Amino acid sequence: MNNLVSIITPSYNCEAFISDTIASVISQNYKNWEMLIVDDCSTDNSTNIINNFIKDDERIKLILNDRNEGAAVSRNKAIKAAKGKYVAFLDSDDLWGKDKLEKQIDFMEKNNIALSYTSCELVDESGVKLNKVITPVEKLDYKEMLKENQIACLTAIYNAELIGKFYMPLIRKRQDYGLWLSILKKIPYAYKAPGILALYRVRSGSVSSNKVELLKYNFKLFHEHENLSRLKSLQCVVWNVYRKLKK
Repeated sequence: MNNLVSIITPSYNCEAFISDTIASVISQNYKNWEMLIVDDCSTDNSTNIINNFIKDDERIKLILNDRNEGAAVSRNKAIKAAKGKYVAFLDSDDLWGKDKLEKQIDFMEKNNIALSYTSCELVDESGVKLNKVITPVEKLDYKEMLKENQIACLTAIYNAELIGKFYMPLIRKRQDYGLWLSILKKIPYAYKAPGILALYRVRSGSVSSNKVELLKYNFKLFHEHENLSRLKSLQCVVWNVYRKLKK
């Protein structure tokens, strides 16, 4: 229980959700954490809400961007400032179950795991469960991850003490996918911790809601960030489409 977990949370105009997100962290059974929220020049009441939480809990820290720079830059600022042995990710509209950190860190400690992830359940914008669970495979390597990103960002934790700090590639979308691929070039496998430990909020008009557009960014990720040939990049995109259609 002595291993500090740094929670990376980019935030932009999420006043409707940020309170619930922070509350889900505060309610964790595992108490040794810091939450690094990077606000990307929100124009709503987000920062006031965050500051109200900070008054009561010094584990929560707010970093303000000077200009709107996007999620990748915001996450990287938080990762750079992180002091924890473990680096975890939680976006400003998603939620964790109260035993998320306790169970996942215990799993990683007992098995000396560098990167882990979990299953997650989908909820709508109001937080109502949609009776759908995203269940990834038990373990993933680099080759398998090229076929489909099975690591939901809000479920991922990596051991920075074991493998060093890894940062998001500076691309508009699919930054988290790029991060997992980078880590899996260094380690053989990432592993799924037991349980459904997180709640992913499905929002209309969100960055991740336009699946066709995301496929274009997948190609860019494979070709420009992973330095794969155009043919290999296209093959990876086709695999991604095939995996989605199978579900």
